[in-house]
Amino acid sequence: MDNGKNEMVVDKAQSNIGFRLMIIVFTLRDFFRPRMRILKEVGIKPGFCVLDYGCGTGSYTAATSELVGKLGKVYSLDIHPLAVQRIKKIASKKGLVNVETIQSDCMTGLPNSSVDVVLLYDTFHTLSAPQEILKELHRVLKPEGLLSFNDHHMKGIAILSSVTGTGLFLLSKKKEKTYSFTKRSRPDMHNQCDN
Repeated sequence: MDNGKNEMVVDKAQSNIGFRLMIIVFTLRDFFRPRMRILKEVGIKPGFCVLDYGCGTGSYTAATSELVGKLGKVYSLDIHPLAVQRIKKIASKKGLVNVETIQSDCMTGLPNSSVDVVLLYDTFHTLSAPQEILKELHRVLKPEGLLSFNDHHMKGIAILSSVTGTGLFLLSKKKEKTYSFTKRSRPDMHNQCDN
């Protein structure tokens, strides 16, 4: 799924060299600290639909695919073409038929209220229009959906004010590695990633 609309919502696109270096660093990190430990905090169940927003190198893709099982779906979204290519390669190599990629900087192209969990990890600090992203994530989350958030570049108070300050989400739980936010019902919400 390619949404084509690429108004720079991210401060600056990462260079290809930078992305390739990130793959090396994150591969080492994931070997010593598997991402499944973080995902277990989220409570992802078989059959869930999960959106990995800003999927980057795909650190969470295979583990999330395993958690949702054959009846579930994982959408891995990123603005960077190399990220999308990498996710496709991982999915093909590991036979992850429940993984689909989306190349976009904001709009997911997913139906309203169709996602059980959104993973928003180590991406928020790079966004130049974070409120627009949060509106889109609010739109695609089911009423009982969960936004799982972690950004090691931000302090807890900044995370809370950034996410709850929009009026779109309420803090549900602070866990060891993640913050869990629930969707606040707002029938007057409009979905636009452009200003």
